[in-house]
Amino acid sequence: MRLLAAVVVAVPMAGCANLFPEPTDEFNVPEVPAEQRYNEGLTLIRQEDYVEAISRFEDVDRQHPYSDWARKSLLMIAYVNYTTGSYDEAIAAARRYLALHPGSADAAYAQYLLGASYYDQIPDISRDQERTRKAIDALEEVVRKYPDTEYAVSAKKKMEIARDQIAGKEMMVGRYYLEQRNYAGAINRFKVVVTRYQTTRHVEEALYRLAEAYLALGVISEAQTSAAVLGYNFPDSHWYKDAYKLVQSRGVSPQMNEQSWIAKAFKGFGLG
Repeated sequence: MRLLAAVVVAVPMAGCANLFPEPTDEFNVPEVPAEQRYNEGLTLIRQEDYVEAISRFEDVDRQHPYSDWARKSLLMIAYVNYTTGSYDEAIAAARRYLALHPGSADAAYAQYLLGASYYDQIPDISRDQERTRKAIDALEEVVRKYPDTEYAVSAKKKMEIARDQIAGKEMMVGRYYLEQRNYAGAINRFKVVVTRYQTTRHVEEALYRLAEAYLALGVISEAQTSAAVLGYNFPDSHWYKDAYKLVQSRGVSPQMNEQSWIAKAFKGFGLG
């Protein structure tokens, strides 16, 4: 019986030994130096193997999290994702970079990548413009925080286009309200363009539409002011010619009312 017990005990012990094999070389993968992994990523970018490139940079970020190579790798992850159109991943990497390294020399570029990633996703004017607004906010940060960089110049150009898109959306909704004879709703939309987006190409039409809506409501003085502001700032515009004819059809002419919100909105633009 004692011999049988010894055999029974020995068998499980042998089985347990097989569950925990001795370490071999395959469990001791040598850690590749951060600089080597980073340079491998750059080489893969030149070869347009972007998936593997990102993998190399992620290795550096994971294995050497506090190194300068990890900082550079995180920026490259944002860049490669932006280049390949993986905008959500680019945004996530850029945001993480800015959170970890806000004072670095490359923070301006990370902020620019963040704004550009939103900018490249600006939708058709008929759709929701939330990403357009996010692009403007992110690009404004580039101009505000890094005004003397090359990225600020590009950010300003992108902002102009994005702001024009927002203004165009407001105009589209405003015209719809006009067609529905919802004049108060239309005025509110055109007011946004006049007060917030004066430098866009839509401001001339917005002033004309304001004159049109105010005349429909019988608010003659505001219609006259809108036409007057349009003529003062854009005398050669066909919208001014149309506005002039419009108010004349009601037996009045363009006339400035300094107390009008329209005149006040242009104090710093063309009436100051």
